[in-house]
Amino acid sequence: MRKIECISVFDMLKVGVGPSSSHTLGPWRASQRWIDELKKKGCFDEVEKIHIDLYGSLSLTGKGHATDIATLLGLLGHDPVTMDIAIIESEIEGIRETGKLLLNGERNIDFSIAENIKFNRKFLEFHPNGMTFRACLYNGKKTSSSFYSIGGGFVVKKERKNASKKIKNFQNFPFSIEKATELLEFCKKENKSISEIVLENERSLRSDEEIDNGLKQIWNTMLESMYIGCHTEGTLPGGLNVKRRAFEMHQRLIGETAYSNVEDWIPAIRQTEVKFRQILKWVSCFALSVNEVNASLGRVVTAPTNGSAGTVPAVLMYYMVIENHDATYEDIKRFMLVAGEIGSLFKKGATISAAMGGCQAEIGVSSAMAAGGLTELMGGTPEQVLMASEIAMEHHLGLTCDPIGGLVQVPCIERNAMGAIKAINAAEIAMESDASRAKVPLDKVIETMWDTAKDMNKKYKETSEGGLAVKVSLSDC
Repeated sequence: MRKIECISVFDMLKVGVGPSSSHTLGPWRASQRWIDELKKKGCFDEVEKIHIDLYGSLSLTGKGHATDIATLLGLLGHDPVTMDIAIIESEIEGIRETGKLLLNGERNIDFSIAENIKFNRKFLEFHPNGMTFRACLYNGKKTSSSFYSIGGGFVVKKERKNASKKIKNFQNFPFSIEKATELLEFCKKENKSISEIVLENERSLRSDEEIDNGLKQIWNTMLESMYIGCHTEGTLPGGLNVKRRAFEMHQRLIGETAYSNVEDWIPAIRQTEVKFRQILKWVSCFALSVNEVNASLGRVVTAPTNGSAGTVPAVLMYYMVIENHDATYEDIKRFMLVAGEIGSLFKKGATISAAMGGCQAEIGVSSAMAAGGLTELMGGTPEQVLMASEIAMEHHLGLTCDPIGGLVQVPCIERNAMGAIKAINAAEIAMESDASRAKVPLDKVIETMWDTAKDMNKKYKETSEGGLAVKVSLSDC
């Protein structure tokens, strides 16, 4: 029997804090897991000192991605889903001023951010995003543990202890899917849409109420991040002095249309002028808004990563305010089920980590996810859904990850807008096509993306050692 891990929609779409799923959310989760390990070993109360080593891409772009901050927040006992992000700065400043870290909110230990977090340029063999936590105990003994942030907020250990549980879940799925061809076969055999097939799999893990509550939380977070981004002006942190653009763009688009809160916002947008240029601007505005929030350590949904968090919500919002003014939660649900499944195909067959595959693994995958979700909502067949996803990725192949200053800002923020527009275009092309005659199957483009990732020079894989990151410096900004 094939051993394929279970990947739920809720694995692909997760609530987290920016700016990066692999460099922020992943290390945060790793810190939490290490705390759990210390407790299970019975040595949590014996910890005297701790030290964190960040390796490879986590080191090279860690400062710009707030890797050190995220790691500390996890050690403090905060959770990225529920933490009040308004207190992040004060929590970190508290460590700097006192030289103390309240480990898991329970025990104060001596800690110097400058001395106890080390950025190592060395790459560990297992994955470019490696980190090791070390603890010295009062009895003189030491304990350590290494984790790898593999993209999209996923964190693993080299020995993959949790893999067997996920494989077991996968084998319990009514529809075990590794490739797009298998997904299509199930759709044909069961006479179901892709969203219906995916929903049946999710039901083997959760109740309908849990699924609905989870998807509503995801949508509410997406909507809130768009709303916050469109109503916040100023300059993004980090030193690039990037001006927020969604605020002024939104002001010009919304005009004099009245609304008072996020619930009234969608009906208000539906009243605005929506000629072709306005549609382009609205979609771009939605995408930019999310990623400006992400760049400010705000709360967003990894879709499939933080750096590509704006593409999927921008396209879904486009459907709700432009394509279908009568859209309901059921439309949102179908979109997310399809988008999550498309993302899982890329994770199983390639990667969603820019440190492994460049930006094609993030924006390219997010564009494919959004294109597939939109196509089903527009009445596309399963074949057309997969064709749209393939078209979206095909035209992102080879896209490099070269963030200036190691910040998830330039070119990352604009790329979400480009990915969203490409997703809509891909959906329209697929809807006008005979998908049975598609020349490039989705599985083949996934394989090609992975081959391209392996061939890509590592300086274009989220290291800030090539491309725009070396041609444009912080001093130029």
